[in-house]
Amino acid sequence: MRRDFEEPVRPRSEQVVGRDEVLRRGREQLSRGSSLLLHGPPGIGKSTVLRAMAAEYAESARTVLRCSATESESHLPFLALVDLLGLVADEVADALPAPQQAALEAALTGRAESSLHQDGLALRLAVLSVLRALAAKGPVLLVADDLQWLDAPSAELLGFAARRLGGMPVRMLGAVRTGTEPKEQEHDPYLRAYPPDALALRLTPLSRPHVSELLVARGYTGLGRSTLRDIHHTSGGNPLFALELARALAESPTPPRPGEPLPVSTSLRALVLSRLELLSTEARQTLLVASAGARPTQTLLWSAGRTNAEAEIALAASLGLVAAPGPDGQGPDGQEGAVRFAHPLVSAALYAQATPQERRAAHAALSTVASDPIERARHLALATTGTDERVAARLSEAAALARDRGAPSVAAQLGLLAARHTPPDGGPGADERRLRSAEDALTSGEIDLAREVARDVLDRATDPAVRVRAWMVVIDSAGQAMADVEAVFPQALADAGEDPRLLALVRYQLAWRALLVEGEMARGREEAAHAARLAATAGDRSTELMALSFQAQMETLMGHPAAPATLEKALAEPQDLRVACDHNGAGATRFRWQIMSDQLTDARTTITRLLGEVRRRGMVESEVHFLRGLAETELRSGHCARALDLAHESLRLARDTGIGEAAGNMFTSLAEAAGGDVHRALVLAGDAVRRAEDDGDLIYLSRALGALGHAQLVAGDAAGTVQSLRRARELEQGLGIFDPARGRWHGDLAEALVLVGEPAEAQDVITATREHAVRLRRASVLAVLDRAEALVKAAAGQYDAAAQQLTSAQDRLAQLGYGLEEARAALALARLRAEQSGRGSYDEAARLFRRCKAVPWLRQLETASATAPAPADPSTMAPESLLPHLDRLASTERQVAGLVLEGATNREIAARLFISVKTVEATLTRVYRKLGIRSRVDIVRLAAGQRRGE
Repeated sequence: MRRDFEEPVRPRSEQVVGRDEVLRRGREQLSRGSSLLLHGPPGIGKSTVLRAMAAEYAESARTVLRCSATESESHLPFLALVDLLGLVADEVADALPAPQQAALEAALTGRAESSLHQDGLALRLAVLSVLRALAAKGPVLLVADDLQWLDAPSAELLGFAARRLGGMPVRMLGAVRTGTEPKEQEHDPYLRAYPPDALALRLTPLSRPHVSELLVARGYTGLGRSTLRDIHHTSGGNPLFALELARALAESPTPPRPGEPLPVSTSLRALVLSRLELLSTEARQTLLVASAGARPTQTLLWSAGRTNAEAEIALAASLGLVAAPGPDGQGPDGQEGAVRFAHPLVSAALYAQATPQERRAAHAALSTVASDPIERARHLALATTGTDERVAARLSEAAALARDRGAPSVAAQLGLLAARHTPPDGGPGADERRLRSAEDALTSGEIDLAREVARDVLDRATDPAVRVRAWMVVIDSAGQAMADVEAVFPQALADAGEDPRLLALVRYQLAWRALLVEGEMARGREEAAHAARLAATAGDRSTELMALSFQAQMETLMGHPAAPATLEKALAEPQDLRVACDHNGAGATRFRWQIMSDQLTDARTTITRLLGEVRRRGMVESEVHFLRGLAETELRSGHCARALDLAHESLRLARDTGIGEAAGNMFTSLAEAAGGDVHRALVLAGDAVRRAEDDGDLIYLSRALGALGHAQLVAGDAAGTVQSLRRARELEQGLGIFDPARGRWHGDLAEALVLVGEPAEAQDVITATREHAVRLRRASVLAVLDRAEALVKAAAGQYDAAAQQLTSAQDRLAQLGYGLEEARAALALARLRAEQSGRGSYDEAARLFRRCKAVPWLRQLETASATAPAPADPSTMAPESLLPHLDRLASTERQVAGLVLEGATNREIAARLFISVKTVEATLTRVYRKLGIRSRVDIVRLAAGQRRGE
């Protein structure tokens, strides 16, 4: 395997977005000295990735040869060869035989009589000789973009040379355009011009989050979620198309109306509609009607007056504008007669190219024949100009229907159309319809749209009820960053006046403010109770239930004795079904109570039902929370792989919507530390801490610190764990959080304190936490605390008592269904026995961790098995027999000192004991202080003196 090229230091390119896997595989290929071919449709980013990789590896090559072909020059023979070798041929030409020199000079200078047919073998050998001569002086990197336009003679010469360069340090890095739809072996002809070990990688469309990241990187900021969704859909994930759509949107004097496609730039229209002139005017009109429909079929087009739709669609399919139907007459989606455009951009470009009159005519035709009432209302609105209460009422009815179907995003768009068509003196006001649209947008996770519409309402509305509801949308859209809307609360209170219904809404938000901004849990509880009383007085059951749920959550976290009674009130009839399944509603509070009370089976049933209901209703924010809740349930149960999948699903949705990303990072870190990658866990937890600090969110900050401390413990950084979890402890004490089942970091802190030689503080943590766990009957917390206390006893040399306590803790955790915690107890017991006798089996712990699919813990066991000490020999320098001075040391300190005697380095000690090198250094410092010595050498001297009887 050739390794002539050194892998470079890789700065992250801001322009390469969403290509981590392609870059990883490409780097592996190039680092082996092999070649790489990138392929994919136009605009997919091949050239961007090619430039990034070429820039990374150019410095490690002595010679870099480049060419970039164009369609207009593809007929010129040897042009690519001139680009590649024109500036370097003279460097090695003297070493070529005369016939090869002559043939190469003729090709490079453009002599008319030079051709492959005439110069044949001499020219082929000349190119091969030049590349070999250059490679003899150092690595060669050959970079070729747009290989589809490479002139045929140059392509043939490169292929000839590539097949004969085996063993030489020459790498080829190229890109070629292939079709939009992946086809078998479409890139094969180009790959044959590469060395035999070359790898072909296809670039696929970007995901929606990656499109969003790309647009932000290019300066298109402030785009709402619905706009980003439309850009991603219309572009098909193609980065060039997405950027062009964003540019056209930014340059458009008026944004598209709700329900209308995005504007399409002239350049994109030319790219995708170049064959449109081959169609008749009538056929183009048929395609326009199809582009205006949501799910067009040939039957729908015929009903809309396009009597020759079948033949016109067939012609469009032959031109590649629409996907051809299958042999059975069904469309690509399996629907008979369905019409699907070859790319979403074709539909958008057709619509953008039409005149406003043509668009309205298309929508008018569809408004009477579409089968779905929501579609009919949308087409009616887009076919109508000006205000019309009849149209507005139809749209409001359609919005209500979409809401009932669980499509709040559609409801929001229809509501905005209804407001646009509402006359100034109509019935329900335009502001009322806009506000309902903003609330629907909030439900669907379109936070930016909700905030924008609510602010627009506040600019005009004078009705206190409308204004207070709008303020509530503004506050809710702030999410965890409630400190950003501090100025809103006095204005909302002023608008509420003495109205108990409106005051209840504001007081409920003040409860959240007290918690998130001030960190005052007791104050938040009081505000929630006040809001519940006001709502009950006003007969607002929905707000009363939300306030009671919040109050119950606070009382649960505080360990307040009234928590069960408050929860019972929140669950009492009558219920509002939408509130019941809200992520801050009574159902979520019940789930939290169950999982904190070790009722894992009931918790899974509750959260699964809630998740299904919010998905049915399209409640995206609640879906984010409930996915995370189900992941937590699986993690507690020891189903680490399932928990990791659910955590990533929740995090993807959070990033897509901008909802609760800090909390998503926090929990995904816990899942990664249990069943994924510890490094990713550390990165995610660190990001969660920073976000919570930036938002001023003390509640999630304590959870994020708990996740960070846990990841540090799994990574072997006990000192880091102590630092993070001490801070979490201080925060929760200040917040008034006394239920240890909330964060479950207390056992980790005690364990880490033992590892860093602070068993007394560890016992203090255990004792204080146990008091609350006993009072609140948190059985799993008590078992974990016993596991940690056993380590304290082991550090004091009480091995038998420690083993007994670990065995009991393991059994209780197994009975409660906490699979991962059970496995950790088994691991602690195995380590204890190994430390006590010099022998120990990790088989039981390995079995339990395998059952949980706890990858990071299994890796620890592999290390432990590989470094397990051999049985003790009485003649060796066992630290317990040679150094009675070590009796004054803690368990970890004795272990570190013993390994020093064996000659282990700090890094080797860290690996053996599953701690960080920094922890080893800190431990040795304490050993020196306690033994009155200064260095590792003094430990050896002390042991030697003991053997001599000194």
